[in-house]
Amino acid sequence: MWKKLLYFLCFTVLLIVLVACSNEKDTADTQTGGSLVTISGSTSIGPLAEKLAMKYEEENDVKIEVNQIGSSAGITNAINGVSQIGMASRDLKQEEKDSNLQELIIAYDGIVVVAHPSNPIKNLTMEQVKRIFTGEVTNWKEIGGKDMEIVVVSREDGSGSRDAFQEIVGYKSGQLIKNAIVASGNGNIKTTVAMNKHAVGFISFEYVDESISTMDINGVQATAENVLAGQYELSRPFLFVHKEDVPESAKQFMEFILTIEGQKIVESAGAIPLTK
Repeated sequence: MWKKLLYFLCFTVLLIVLVACSNEKDTADTQTGGSLVTISGSTSIGPLAEKLAMKYEEENDVKIEVNQIGSSAGITNAINGVSQIGMASRDLKQEEKDSNLQELIIAYDGIVVVAHPSNPIKNLTMEQVKRIFTGEVTNWKEIGGKDMEIVVVSREDGSGSRDAFQEIVGYKSGQLIKNAIVASGNGNIKTTVAMNKHAVGFISFEYVDESISTMDINGVQATAENVLAGQYELSRPFLFVHKEDVPESAKQFMEFILTIEGQKIVESAGAIPLTK
């Protein structure tokens, strides 16, 4: 019986030691930020963040998780500490700025108005874009195109691309044409427009390919050079937002993005590097 009691006491002591060591390690990981970097937010920045993360993980002992849930949700996560870094493809609203988030521009992006490849219109004024998306113009023939209905495709509420597009073009969510198709993510917008000859939508530069037709704005082509020169109006910064006390591992990842190597990845991913 004494042997059983001794075995039990030894087992109990060993269990206590293991739990204590585990707690000590968890505390240390919390204090140092551990080797996990958590990022959430914009679906426009998401693919770029994943490419940057993949390269950084190859050369560093760190795991980076990227969750594409929309700019507003990502900013909220950063404010509440759910994610270390939030991705925002729009400027912060005043109430978000009041949360003392730090902002880091990692790249720039152009928003491109796109249509079906068969659409003959290749240039729109900003005023025409506004009239299309608010329903004042409902047929392509009204702006020099074919006699067919315009089908507007827009992003979902909470999308940084939608907020940025509306702010630049000059209308509010409540003014969006009521029968607009609402699609989640740049990829869905592109697919919807590519399959509908009536459609018009907007996507980030990095999603442009031969499946859709792009439109100049006020006679200015959507190029990286024109964005950096301030000539192409439909453009916005890609932001990482975070609290001041973000873990060191997250800080080092953000520092990497601003290096020559990081900015080369930005360019190869289809976004616009800070200098070109």
